[in-house]
Amino acid sequence: MTTSKPLVIITRKLPDIIETRMRELFDARLNLEDIPMDRAALIEAVARADVIVPTITDRLDAGILEAAGPNLKMIANFGTGVDNIDMQAAEARGITVSNTQGALTEDTADMTMALILATARRLVEGVQVIKTGTPEWKGWSPTWMLGSRIWGKRIGIIGMGSIGAALARRAKAFGLQIHYHNRNRVTDELEEELEATYWESLDQMLARMDIISVNCPHTPATYHLLSARRLRLMRPDAYIVNTARGEVIDENALAQMIEAGELAGAGLDVFEHAPAVNPKLKASDKVVLLPHMGSATLEGRVEMGEMVIINIKTFIDGHVPPHRVLLEML
Repeated sequence: MTTSKPLVIITRKLPDIIETRMRELFDARLNLEDIPMDRAALIEAVARADVIVPTITDRLDAGILEAAGPNLKMIANFGTGVDNIDMQAAEARGITVSNTQGALTEDTADMTMALILATARRLVEGVQVIKTGTPEWKGWSPTWMLGSRIWGKRIGIIGMGSIGAALARRAKAFGLQIHYHNRNRVTDELEEELEATYWESLDQMLARMDIISVNCPHTPATYHLLSARRLRLMRPDAYIVNTARGEVIDENALAQMIEAGELAGAGLDVFEHAPAVNPKLKASDKVVLLPHMGSATLEGRVEMGEMVIINIKTFIDGHVPPHRVLLEML
């Protein structure tokens, strides 16, 4: 890096306060129209930039990184996951990668809890009854629009990282019994706080839960972690919620099972082939669908932007970014 301001290319529109601060600190090139960069534009960006700030929808694969210029020394991802970046290619070229780990925890946990409630209690269906003036609704009825109670039920959390733990705290307050499957068992102190039961076997946990929540990252090891075989282990009265990554679930198998009545329903904020969504999921009134809103709060986006700035500034000053991501961490 030279002593002059580094050229930082930001791929999407960020909150004004973040863009202003980036312009003050760096030679920042903004995307004011918020039009996603195509492959050619990403190749041009990595060829010119000292630092690129992509979002989770910008795929920096090996082919794009092969076009990186000698000045590209950092990818400061605006997002928690780094599955949009070929980490092996980045490390091979000596490019430092950082993310915004932790900024999305509380917002995503809130949305996960909201999806659990919306799915089990049929909230979206209820909204549509009022908005569309469904003729069957004549007022309160003791047997109409019955959902499922969540108090006293068991929730199985796949991925007990920061978001999984934050969800567990909320779920415990709603009277749910906490179960989890994780690559590594959490500390005794956290298990005691959450009154959580650990399952080394994901298969065994899936077969016993009322609600499954996916909160693990998408990595090669978690692609279709919930395969057709594993989904069939779940009870037909169970619900599944996913606010992590769509690729973790075999979406086609999930859609077929819900259509066949082999699962009670699903709440999905992410999709395997986003922005495309399986038509069977869209057609089902047992499924609540959201357009990847889990972290969509102004406060969360500003906090993410601040983390990006700190990561870049720390790196430029010759230090290891506080949110650096290494290949062996995945």
